[in-house]
Amino acid sequence: MKKINFAIIFLILNIFLNINYLHSKNTNELYEKIDLFGEVLETIKQEYVDEVDQVDIMDSAINGLLQSLDPYSAYMSPKSFKGMQTDTKGEFGGLGIEIGMESGVIKVISPIDDTPAANVGIKAGDYIVRINDEQVQGKSLTEAVELMRGPVGSEIKLTIRRKNKKKALEFRVTRAIIEVKSVVAKIIGDKKEIGYLRLKSFNENSDEQLFKNINDFEKNNKLIGYILDLRNNPGGLLNQAISVSDFFLDDGEIVSTKGRNISESRRFFSKKGDGINGKPLIVIINTGSASAAEIVSGALKDHKRAIILGERSYGKGSVQSIIPLKNGGGLRLTISKYYLPSGKSISEVGVLPDILVEEFGDDFKINSNTDNQLKYAVNLFKS
Repeated sequence: MKKINFAIIFLILNIFLNINYLHSKNTNELYEKIDLFGEVLETIKQEYVDEVDQVDIMDSAINGLLQSLDPYSAYMSPKSFKGMQTDTKGEFGGLGIEIGMESGVIKVISPIDDTPAANVGIKAGDYIVRINDEQVQGKSLTEAVELMRGPVGSEIKLTIRRKNKKKALEFRVTRAIIEVKSVVAKIIGDKKEIGYLRLKSFNENSDEQLFKNINDFEKNNKLIGYILDLRNNPGGLLNQAISVSDFFLDDGEIVSTKGRNISESRRFFSKKGDGINGKPLIVIINTGSASAAEIVSGALKDHKRAIILGERSYGKGSVQSIIPLKNGGGLRLTISKYYLPSGKSISEVGVLPDILVEEFGDDFKINSNTDNQLKYAVNLFKS
């Protein structure tokens, strides 16, 4: 018995010493890296060909650290952080695009319908390489946003690289106050028997607007099914995505979030009752469908409640939190990720359509006579 006890004590001590050794080793390596950073900074100060502002260099280093984590985490200087807060007061005009970082270049996640960017022809998946002739590569997402901000009515020139286009495209966009009407609803089809619901974003009360339109349709029309159009929907509030998914689902899990903190790991389920009583539902998505739009389309696909049509969605399956810093700046930091009912992550993968239908033609426009994806969806109801 004593031999067994000594063996257990020896094993525990051995584990404890190994943990201490690894902790000490990691701590020493961290301090060595900090010393190395200081050495590099001092060498730049003494030897670099041009005189540099060390404060700017430190900001760039912080941004580099955050950009190495994922495309959505970023540092906001006190000026940028204050600018983000004043944007909501109508002092500055916007373009109407959701953007992200990819390989050091600004990528358009989604242009919002009926905004300056969408009206001049900017598309989801476009890469912004210059802003007013200033090179974008090497700048942080926050710095690029700063360059795009400006007074209402002022003009900005964007140089774009687009897939399958050899030459760069130039767009002149006039800044405006962005007001998004979340829902567009109408009856379509040869026999006027299909409910078309275009959900542009998941803002506060988007679900109430959507449900009101559906209830009006159900009272006054004999519809055979619905088309839910989530193209170029950049996302929005998680609770809105859950509410919209719940409306069409009878039961089951909608989405789960997983983070390092227990408070960031949650699961969300639908309640009993299908708002359209099991009628056929087609959801249209494209590369501009992101975040909350991917939660809805992914949940409806996993539960086989809807046919998903269009193109692979963007793949933004993460939650960011804005964290104020002591210097008056802030961090936008990813704190958790979304997972579909199947257990698959949305991040970088996106939602794959059941039926792949790509945009066709240079004159393609959503919800118009040139919208081949919508025409395909309508024809599915005929078969």
